Amino acid sequence: MNLAMADYSESRFRAYVAGLVSVIGHADRAKPLRDYCTGLMLPCERKSVEPLAAATEPARVAAQHQSLLHFVGEGRWSDELVLAKVREVVLPKIKQRGPIEAWIIDDTSFPKQGRHSVGVARQYCGQLGKEENCQVAVTLSLANGHASLPVAYRLYLPKEWTIDRGRLRKVGVPTEIGFKTKHQIALDQLDWACTTGLPRGVVLMDAGYGNNSNLRADIAALGLAYVASILSNTTVWPHGTGPLPAKRWSGRGRPPKRLQRDAEHWPISVKDLALGLPKRAWRTIEWREGSAEFLSSRFARVRVRAARRDDQRSECRPEEWLLIEWPEGEKGPAKYWLSTLAEGVAFRRLVYFAKLRWRIERDYQELKQEVGLSHFEGRGWRGFHHHATLCIAAYGFLVSERETIPPSGPCSTALLSTPAVSASYRPRGSALAA
Repeated sequence: MNLAMADYSESRFRAYVAGLVSVIGHADRAKPLRDYCTGLMLPCERKSVEPLAAATEPARVAAQHQSLLHFVGEGRWSDELVLAKVREVVLPKIKQRGPIEAWIIDDTSFPKQGRHSVGVARQYCGQLGKEENCQVAVTLSLANGHASLPVAYRLYLPKEWTIDRGRLRKVGVPTEIGFKTKHQIALDQLDWACTTGLPRGVVLMDAGYGNNSNLRADIAALGLAYVASILSNTTVWPHGTGPLPAKRWSGRGRPPKRLQRDAEHWPISVKDLALGLPKRAWRTIEWREGSAEFLSSRFARVRVRAARRDDQRSECRPEEWLLIEWPEGEKGPAKYWLSTLAEGVAFRRLVYFAKLRWRIERDYQELKQEVGLSHFEGRGWRGFHHHATLCIAAYGFLVSERETIPPSGPCSTALLSTPAVSASYRPRGSALAA
């Protein structure tokens, strides 16, 4: 990046942060906000509070450390107002390359040691691919094929936390926050997005969310279409089949309402259905992930009805698409999705939405590695969310600058000049500081 471009980006960043300052409240918060966001944009190896202090005020690290620590850990400013300002500025930039197409619900995890950081517990950690001590945040992002932007972000509190009021008080969890499953948090975020009037998109989710039939039904009830990854043992009724109607009423007691199954009327797993499809059902379809080259795989799609516990229901679920991926040369199908996209949707378009969820995987990797989302070292509820909000704000600026400095580029956070750190500075815990 040449000097003129660097100066131009730096001036745009100052204007961007000034917009955030306008919603932050007290005037004395303006400087720590600017400094914190600036530090997140600098090419620091670690972006917890102390390294940010050293990077932004190298001549007075201790004082700056206290200022930033108070701002992010204790500051009574609104995450919602800052994120709303980020949306106001960044979404129009994303939409220059195409309309918002998807709402992606997901969670992102942070491995942690000890038990004192808010929400930390032994639970599944996606980053490590196994159960481990970690924190998990549930997120909603708006996306198209060009970029995504997180618009809602909330820490999941396991039950062991919500039943211990003393533990909650110690880390500053608001009294109105009780236990909610990740699925409930995700649904709240979708409901909020609908109420707020955000540009609509197809809801995309991995099997951790998509395999939940109640969540899928609740999303449909919001008037949203979805493409939901599911597990191979999910049961469905193929087109033209279904459960039996309720028993004939005998004239005594309440009329039966529940659907029935018998030996000849039983649903099938999506894997068994896929294995039984004829060769002509499969098509090779290409899709593109961002600016990368086209990828391709074999897909089939059929109309089905979800079957889970429908013998406890009084009416059949509506038909929807089952999309199946079976890559050439593999022994069996690899992935499955259910979708409420219109019956007339193009096959290629259905595949496009199924594969668009890759967007969130790459963008959260950038949020963690480029902007330091996973670097927060505090223990409190407010600090956890404040740090995430400021990381999303910094990332939002990178997204808005994507035309010149792609976030995935090697120098995406090197937009600003880095002050020289004093030769006498030693981070806490280093061998030289001992």
